[in-house]
Amino acid sequence: MEKFTRLTSVAAPLAEADIDTDIIFPARFLLLLDKAGLGKQLFHERRHRRDGSLTDFVLNTPPFNEARILVADANFGSGSSREQAVWALADFGIRCVIAPSFGEIFFSNCFKNGVLPIVVTGETHANLMAAARTGEPFTVDLEEQTVLLPNGPSIGFEIDPWRKRALLLGLDEIGAILADDEADISAFEIRHRADSPWLFLDDGRMEQFLDKGDGK
Repeated sequence: MEKFTRLTSVAAPLAEADIDTDIIFPARFLLLLDKAGLGKQLFHERRHRRDGSLTDFVLNTPPFNEARILVADANFGSGSSREQAVWALADFGIRCVIAPSFGEIFFSNCFKNGVLPIVVTGETHANLMAAARTGEPFTVDLEEQTVLLPNGPSIGFEIDPWRKRALLLGLDEIGAILADDEADISAFEIRHRADSPWLFLDDGRMEQFLDKGDGK
């Protein structure tokens, strides 16, 4: 998973509440199994007309078509648990989503796929949305837990320390567990091999073991 440390980009403003995962990644594309290329289906119904031409949706409009940050409204990513919604965002290039609230499962899926979801509310969120509309770049600094605006104050945000560390190191859930518990895992493997040696026989020794079991 790609590390997340510091990101500078224009931020695409999407001032609409209750954007669910079916809007982000329509259900008819769920048969696509590869993560690569899913960005083409991101917000498909919003970005494409029936004739296949592009709409004036924000992610089709320069400079926001190059945005790596999305400023959304409340309850972003609600609805189904489909992880493809985050895969599509990441494949499109979005590494950070800022909103007043998120769907719970979507929020968790972001951290599993190298996308940083930031919760900001009230006037702070309104100021970020207004700043995004200008097309001036934001800087998101995960180490410092700040969003830096070009002509404004530094805005702090909260994040779970374990999730922060995983993003900084580019670790998914399995990688984070291995990194945190490597000594315990190694100790278990040694103990398990000692307690159940027959599980670790190579082909030749397994044949000998089976022969003895048959009384030969």
